[in-house]
Amino acid sequence: MDWGSLAGLAIAIAGLVIGQTMEGGNLHSLMQPAAFIVVMLGTMGAVLLQTELKLFFKGLRMLRGVFIKPQDDRKKLAQRINIWSQQARRDGVFSLENHLKREQDPFVLKGLQLVVDGTPPDRVREICAIDMYYYELQQREAVKIWSAAGGYAPTVGILGAVLGLIHVMENLSDPSKIGSGIAVAFVATIYGVALANLIFLPIANKLKHHIQHEMSRREMLLNAWVSIARGDHPKLVSERLEAYLRLKDD
Repeated sequence: MDWGSLAGLAIAIAGLVIGQTMEGGNLHSLMQPAAFIVVMLGTMGAVLLQTELKLFFKGLRMLRGVFIKPQDDRKKLAQRINIWSQQARRDGVFSLENHLKREQDPFVLKGLQLVVDGTPPDRVREICAIDMYYYELQQREAVKIWSAAGGYAPTVGILGAVLGLIHVMENLSDPSKIGSGIAVAFVATIYGVALANLIFLPIANKLKHHIQHEMSRREMLLNAWVSIARGDHPKLVSERLEAYLRLKDD
């Protein structure tokens, strides 16, 4: 569990609630289902309009990674790489075939298979780099739904406020409804701005960080496979891995 994300969300909501209470406001005035529906459905519709359906659902599934911290296995991965390097140096790259059955990550399997097949180092780099490029492209396209939601939500909130003001204008003959009607109208703006800056945009930035973390992991693997395919000494391979492990510690 990523307690930092949970704490951040709780602090953001608490800030709004405490601020409203300290100003003497009524929390009930912020609970407007109609305004929330306008902002949420309007934002979702705008995002769907610009996004392929499969990317939209992929972006929603990625939300899990905001609150459940991805496992950082680079240290264990570096240990396996050192074993591959030593065995390849001693017995040749074809001896690594027995390690294929133990790996479940498709990217690890692909790169290790290329090395076992005796693929030249430059070809290993080319093939894996293309795979990494399209992986990152697809992931970032999915994350864009949260960035887009952060851009649309404030504007949709303003639309909700305008709709509320229209309703107020329709009831000018009843002064008792004007004050509360205006308050309700501006709640939509609060929802739009708050959802964008406290939820949607932070989610997008958090997911981008996870993508960068995975790309660093894959880059470590790629450089290791190229070194093994080139026949570099295991000590040299190990020293190159240290840079990625220091990045983890930082």
